[in-house]
Amino acid sequence: MSKRVRSREVCADCSAPEPRWASVNRGVLVCDECCSIHRGLGRHSSQVRHLTHSLWPPSQLQMVQALYGNGANSIWEHSLLDPSSSMSGKRKANPQDKVHPNKTEFIKAKYQMLAYVHRMPCREDDSVTAKDLSKQLHSSVRTGNLETCLRLLSLGAQANFFHPEKGNTPLHIAARAGQILQAELLAVYGADPGALDSSGKTPTDYARQAGHHELAERLVEIQYELTDRLTFYLCGRRPGLFLIGIVALSLDLSEFAKAAKKKLQSLSNHQFEELAMDVYDEVDRRETDAVWLATQNHSTLVTDTTVVPFLPVNPEYSSTRNQGRQKLARFSANEFATLVIDILNDAKRRQWGNACESPKENVELILQGIDGRHDSESQDNDQPDYDSVASDEDPSSESSDLSDGPITVQEFMEVKSALTASEAKIQQLLKVNCHLSEELRLMQSKGCSLEGQVVTRESDYDTTPSHSELEETGPLPGPDVAQPREEGGEGAAMPCTEDVICKTEQITKNIQELLRAAQETKHESFLPCSEKIRLAVTEMAALFPKRPSSETVRGSLCLLTASASRLHGECQKAAEHSPCPSDIQLVTQQVIQCAYDIAKAAKQLVTVTTKENNN
Repeated sequence: MSKRVRSREVCADCSAPEPRWASVNRGVLVCDECCSIHRGLGRHSSQVRHLTHSLWPPSQLQMVQALYGNGANSIWEHSLLDPSSSMSGKRKANPQDKVHPNKTEFIKAKYQMLAYVHRMPCREDDSVTAKDLSKQLHSSVRTGNLETCLRLLSLGAQANFFHPEKGNTPLHIAARAGQILQAELLAVYGADPGALDSSGKTPTDYARQAGHHELAERLVEIQYELTDRLTFYLCGRRPGLFLIGIVALSLDLSEFAKAAKKKLQSLSNHQFEELAMDVYDEVDRRETDAVWLATQNHSTLVTDTTVVPFLPVNPEYSSTRNQGRQKLARFSANEFATLVIDILNDAKRRQWGNACESPKENVELILQGIDGRHDSESQDNDQPDYDSVASDEDPSSESSDLSDGPITVQEFMEVKSALTASEAKIQQLLKVNCHLSEELRLMQSKGCSLEGQVVTRESDYDTTPSHSELEETGPLPGPDVAQPREEGGEGAAMPCTEDVICKTEQITKNIQELLRAAQETKHESFLPCSEKIRLAVTEMAALFPKRPSSETVRGSLCLLTASASRLHGECQKAAEHSPCPSDIQLVTQQVIQCAYDIAKAAKQLVTVTTKENNN
C-alpha cells in the first residue's frame, strides 16, 4: 500500500485534513498538532510514526491503513458517537481548537484515560472477563477483521494468551492462517513471536509449515526487532551488526567507562532486559524527534509542540525506573551510542557465555537478534563512555547498585537537569512565536549593549568535578582565554534581561540555520554553523558571573557550553571523515540532539534571568 496520504483522510482527533502521522497501536492517523501531543503521552499510550519520513515495515503500514479505513477510531470514541454525549457536554476536538489546553485535554482523555471506550458490564471476577475476551481474540485472528481484534485488545484481551484447550497463542493461529496484518497487530500489543505451543513450535514454525514464507520472515524480523533497531540507530543499516566494532573503536576509554561496563554486566537478566527496553524507547524518541524536525516549518519550528525533553512517565513502572528512563535523554550522542554498543555486546555475551538465572528471567526476545556477526575481539575493545543508568533493580543487591562509585560531572548534571525539567517541563527549543518576536524587536530597538563581552571556553563550566567543588572554588580559569565577568563574586548580579535575550535570539537563528542545513542534507554547512553557534554561546556565557549563586544558572551554563562543544566536535568529525550516505542519518541525529540541548539551556537562562531581575 502506498505511503501517500490521500486527501480524503482526516485527523482522527480533530478532523484536520491530510494527516501526516500515524499512531501504530491505536490504528489512527493524526495531524502535526495532535501528533505533538501524542509524542508526549509515551509509547505505552501511543506509538507515532510519520507516514512518509519514518521507516516502516510494509505490512505494518498496511495494518495501520486498514485499521484507519475500517473505522478503528470509533473504538476510542465510542461514547462520543452516542447522541446523548452532546447533551452531557462531551465533544470531539476540532482543527480550530488550541493545542493547549483543548486538544491536549481531549487526546489525554481519549488515549490515556480511555474515557470514551466502550466499557464491559461490571462482573465480580475480572479475570474471567479477560479470559473470555482473550478466547474471542484467539478465534478472531484467523480472519481478516482487524477492527474486531483491536476492539477486543482495547477491552483487555491478552495478545500472549495461551489457550488451555488449543495449546497455543493467538499469534500461532494468525501465522497458520497467513494473516500477516493480524500478526502485526498482535506484535504491536506485545505478542511474543518466540512463544512455544504445547508441542514446542513457534508461530514462525506454523507459518512455514503452512507455506506462508513472507509471514514467517516477518515474524523473524519482529523477534529480532530490538537489537536490529539499536543496530540501525548506530550504523544506518540493518540487520548486520558488523559495523559495531568499527564504531566502538572510535570511542574513548576511561576508568569511569570501565566501571560502568562492569555494572552493566552485573545486572540480572531481568534488569538487563528492562534497561534494553528503556534504551529502545529512547532510540525511538530520538529518531522521532529527528523526523519531527525534518518535517516541520522551520519558521515556526521552536514552539511548544516540539517539547519532548525525555521519555514520558509510564505509570506501570516504578519511580526509580522512570527516573532512569528520563536520565537517558541527558546522554550526549556519543555517550548514548556507547551505551547502545555495550548493550548489544553484553546481550551477545549473555546469550553465548552466561546461563540465565532462571527460565523466567530469560531475555530471549532481546538476545535472539544477536547472531554472532561481531568479531571476537570487539568485546575487549568496546569500552563504554557513559554514566550508569538507573534500572528497576533490587535495592538489596549491592552488585546492581548503580549509584556506588565516584560521581561524575555528567552524572551530577544529568540528575540536576532531569529534576529541573520535571519541575518546569522546560522548553527544549526556544519559543519563536509572534509575541516573542515582537518583544525581541522592541528590545533590540532600544539598543542592547553587551556588558563585559569576553570569551570563555566551554570547559569553564563543563569540567566541574562535583556539586560541592563547584560551590567552593567555581570553574577553573584557562590560560589562553578571557573569563566571564567576576564583579561581586558569587553574589554578583544577573546580567540584564535584554542582553540575554539578544544573545538567545542570535543562538536561535544559528540553530535554525543548522537545522535547515540538516533538512536540506547540506552537511558541508554543519561545521560553519556550529562555529557560529559556539561563538554565540561563549558570548552569552560571558554575560554571567564567574560563580553564579543560582544552581539553575550554573546547571544551564554547564549544559549550554558543554553542548556547544559537543556539537562542534560532531560537526568537525563529519567534515573530516566525510561519512558515507548510510551513516549520514546517525550524524544528523547527533547534531540535532546537541542543538536541542543548546536551545533548551539558552531558554532556561532567559527564564531565570527574567525572573531574577523582576524580583
